[in-house]
Amino acid sequence: MGLPVVAIVGRPNVGKSTLVNRIVGRREAIVEEQPGITRDRKELESDWRGRRFLLVDTGGWMAGNDGLDAQVSRQAERAIKGADVVLFVVDATVGVTEEDDHVAALLRRVNRPVVVVVNKVDSEHRETEAWDFSRLGLGDPVPVSALHGRLVGDLLDQVVDRLPEPGPEELPGDDAASRIPSVAVVGRPNVGKSTLFNRLIGDDRSVVHDQPGTTRDSIDTVVETPDGPLRFIDTAGMRRKSRIDQGPE
Repeated sequence: MGLPVVAIVGRPNVGKSTLVNRIVGRREAIVEEQPGITRDRKELESDWRGRRFLLVDTGGWMAGNDGLDAQVSRQAERAIKGADVVLFVVDATVGVTEEDDHVAALLRRVNRPVVVVVNKVDSEHRETEAWDFSRLGLGDPVPVSALHGRLVGDLLDQVVDRLPEPGPEELPGDDAASRIPSVAVVGRPNVGKSTLFNRLIGDDRSVVHDQPGTTRDSIDTVVETPDGPLRFIDTAGMRRKSRIDQGPE
């Protein structure tokens, strides 16, 4: 689409998906107390102060893991490399962790503007705690509460200030994206939907693993074809409802 990209990264369970939902103004990313819910890169269009951008939600980055965790971490790293601005989300209620240090070390090696977002700062009395994260070496931290929306507007002001100059694709006009034909990849869990999706779009956007139910959110990508743009949508596995889900007959 040519829009600037803002990637949201961090270790598991710091509130990345809650922040995504707050920024886009609707519940697009799955949010649960259980860590590790987000696994694939999920792209959503958003805007602030007249600037449109793609917001990329990623799974929690973890160092030194194998299997599914390693694939999720690689997806986050790919999002960082493709971003114009990176939001590094940390948890004020926990403080700086070893995993935060690992993510910070990775971000210091990439040539991208980074904003350290200290989440779960629910009152002004906790704002001073955010400064503990300045030792990560990525600039002044920005306190927010993604759950309550507190200071998220100030954060977005900083994001927009760091975006590259707007291109022609950001100019106002007809919403061509809504007119792109869409193809959804559906089926029961563990039949190879994400593998097919990755092959169709020519990129490893979806995490592929033998564990059923790896895809939790729907993931969509627009691909340019000789006949014009086409949107492919990878979906979570369809399951038959239990009697409890179906309710009384």
